[in-house]
Amino acid sequence: MKALMKKAMEWLGMKRELTVATDIDAEFLLALGSLPVGKLSVHEGRWRFEYSDEFKEKPEFRPLVEFPNLERVYEQEELWQFFASRIPSTLQPDVETVLLKEDIDDDDLIALLKRFGKRTVTSPFELSVVK
Repeated sequence: MKALMKKAMEWLGMKRELTVATDIDAEFLLALGSLPVGKLSVHEGRWRFEYSDEFKEKPEFRPLVEFPNLERVYEQEELWQFFASRIPSTLQPDVETVLLKEDIDDDDLIALLKRFGKRTVTSPFELSVVK
């Protein structure tokens, strides 16, 4: 029953554990229009997020809920939900088709984020690949 519930939650796009291999590095830029908000990177299996100096200098913008301290560098092994929610369930037929066509493994978190993470319907932020 637990495995079935986990699959149902993943299919619905609900929170799932998202980790990455320790031998893969990547870097993304989070922006709001032309304003760089911060940098998301992964190195040796650890995710890192930090705000850009440009964003810190704009008092009219509030920090993201998962990253409340503008001065802190956030690090952890699991991708934060703010970014993970950009990746659709790999069990959706349209997503499965894209994965097959573009030869993307459904457990390659970085490739999934690069392919699907740029924009979401519910967020004004854009995530672009730096490396």
